[in-house]
Amino acid sequence: MIGFRTLLYKELLRFWKVATQTITAPILTAMLYLLIFGHVLEEHVEVYKGVSYTAFLVPGLVMMSVLQNAFANSSSSLIQSKITGNLVFVLLPPLSHWELFSAYVLAAALRGLVVGTGVFLITVWFAHLSFVAPAWIILFALLGAFILGTMGLIAGIWAEKFDQLAAFQNFLIMPATFLAGVFYSIHSLPSFWQTVSRFNPFFYMIDGFRYGFFGQSDVNPLTSFTIVAVFFVVLAGFAIHLLKIGYKLRH
Repeated sequence: MIGFRTLLYKELLRFWKVATQTITAPILTAMLYLLIFGHVLEEHVEVYKGVSYTAFLVPGLVMMSVLQNAFANSSSSLIQSKITGNLVFVLLPPLSHWELFSAYVLAAALRGLVVGTGVFLITVWFAHLSFVAPAWIILFALLGAFILGTMGLIAGIWAEKFDQLAAFQNFLIMPATFLAGVFYSIHSLPSFWQTVSRFNPFFYMIDGFRYGFFGQSDVNPLTSFTIVAVFFVVLAGFAIHLLKIGYKLRH
């Protein structure tokens, strides 16, 4: 496991060395979202009975930060290694596809969780939050971080230039995150868009995560967990297969 530990250390050091960009900046962005949306809609929107809109918004922003930063870490690491040509130094050592997958995804998940924790510690002062089911909070945060770390790995394997990676993020990850109920409940949408939202796995991650705080959600948390867990298994299997055959890495 020396190779795995070394690669993991390299990936952790990679984002920690530029923490202002990789950790502080996303926290500031989430803070701005809270101040703007919370200030504008606090007196006009009540999604759950007895829960202020600002309080409703905080878990969504925390989870959004976890997801986006986990994706950014693994995807940017691989594409940068491809562009600069140093990927060969990762592929030359006798690292198995399991070790490659575990190191990249674990580092990505840790960055997502660090940023999410930072967002929570900053925004929690602006709203009264309860912790009805902390186990669900931890479970969905971990699953979300690992899923987006895996999606970032797949995107990094597939992309051959920054433009392709940007398209993956701007046309898939960003819309799926923003349309997953970060700022609203899907019950406020027309029936057609409610149905569309239920095909978005990001919605179940955020909805289940929010349930852990308020004990209220749009979908039963057990249903959300089942869908998210199956989605992770499928994604992980696909990513490991790509690493195993060396798709766009060894050819």
